[in-house]
Amino acid sequence: MGSASSAYRVIYLDVDGRSQKVVFSRFCSPCDIKELFCTATGLSRNTTISLLDSTGAMVSIDPTMPNNSERSPYKVVPITGGQLADKEELFQNVLTQVAEQFSRAFKINELKTEVTNRLAMLEKRVELEGMKVVEIEKCRSDIKKLREEMASRNNSSFLDDNKKLTPRRDVPSYPKYHLSQETVEALRKPIFDVWQWEPNEMLSCLEHMYHDLGLVKDFNINPITLKRWLLCIHDNYRNNPFHNFRHCFCVTQMMYSMICLCSLQEKFTQVDILILMTAAVCHDLDHPGYNNTYQINARTELAVRYNDISPLENHHCAVAFQIFSQPDCNIFANFDPEAFKQIRQGTITLILATDMARHGEILDSFKQKVDNFDFTNEEHVTCLKMVLIKCCDISNEVRPMEVAEPWVDCLLEEYFMQSDREKAEGLPVAPFMDREKVTKPTAQIGFIKFVLIPMFETVMKLFPQIEEVMVQPLRESRDRYEELKQIDDAMNEVQKKKSENLTMGGKKK
Repeated sequence: MGSASSAYRVIYLDVDGRSQKVVFSRFCSPCDIKELFCTATGLSRNTTISLLDSTGAMVSIDPTMPNNSERSPYKVVPITGGQLADKEELFQNVLTQVAEQFSRAFKINELKTEVTNRLAMLEKRVELEGMKVVEIEKCRSDIKKLREEMASRNNSSFLDDNKKLTPRRDVPSYPKYHLSQETVEALRKPIFDVWQWEPNEMLSCLEHMYHDLGLVKDFNINPITLKRWLLCIHDNYRNNPFHNFRHCFCVTQMMYSMICLCSLQEKFTQVDILILMTAAVCHDLDHPGYNNTYQINARTELAVRYNDISPLENHHCAVAFQIFSQPDCNIFANFDPEAFKQIRQGTITLILATDMARHGEILDSFKQKVDNFDFTNEEHVTCLKMVLIKCCDISNEVRPMEVAEPWVDCLLEEYFMQSDREKAEGLPVAPFMDREKVTKPTAQIGFIKFVLIPMFETVMKLFPQIEEVMVQPLRESRDRYEELKQIDDAMNEVQKKKSENLTMGGKKK
């Protein structure tokens, strides 16, 4: 019972004066939830609807929407009309289409029989009206797994058909996308321009890193599983202005460049390298675009679930290992239980270290160790890995100005979205997120001077080679933003004097 309650949300709707219970997965998209509500209330699936609570206030339709009770159901208000086909007919149609798709894709009678049997079993399991869409999604997931099993057997005719049937991703099929030698070399450097690449190319770059570091060979990772896992990672980053898949790629590429630049493979075990890379890939999975402070102040489901302790970072870890729990995405499938336990613990430790609320604690711990650092001491190595992922997570200003500066705009856009929401909900607003108080220079100067430079300079004690390519660009970025601030201040002073003169002139008249 416990696993079912954590996997699904229960919402009550007002349907013609009676309460209708609707159950859906916490991982459904808002679009799926809207369709489910339409189905539950007898509306056409593509009807545009609003959801109102008992006070008449609008409720957002998404997986984090507030819980309600049978006594206070939400009212579904259609914005456009439309007739709904009978629910059983809708369900049957989807199942029929699925069976037809299988028939076309596989052209194998045995599989057709197996699918028919599976679908019949699913039909029998449907008891709650609200569970039907969830069951259909489970069915689709099963079919996807079978399709991919066939693909892994290099059935070329199946792959050709599959491309026509499900053109849902922009990632190329095997053979994998080939990177030029120029790209391969550039990928190892912090100056790599992360804005020049489409998602499919970024995925291929990530794939290359795992191969190039010897992780695929040393740990017997199935290359097809690696590709599927990266696809699933891509699909589980949201389209936020900043915390999106491109940011995931940035952080992982910077980690890769630090591994290369600092010759970390000579100092660390391959398991450590695997943990560093995998934690970087997974570190912001399903980030909602609103930080921990918002989660805690707004008492969101995440904050309640994790007792206000790093709610986002705990969520990123949970989503990462939910993905690994799927056999077709488990790049650790060939590890024995003890080795997997080590990988899991190491990855969780690093992702949790990216909570900036812990910055001082982690950096102080590292400073105490750095002068007598011992690569054979597990505690020392873990602390260094935590600092490395922290460096990579906030490393944009290490990059050339033309690569770094657009990220500042993205971050401020996300900050302003949050502060606007906080103002609307009557929550506290941080000054560095308030569009009326912050500028690019003021946002960056303090962060570079008091967070980035001290951390990278401490790492530089262990790895002097980062000074020229990482620390020096940070110093130059600090100087540039300080000059911009001086210009801004001078212009503000001129504007202030103009206003004063106009005021004085008015008084004299």
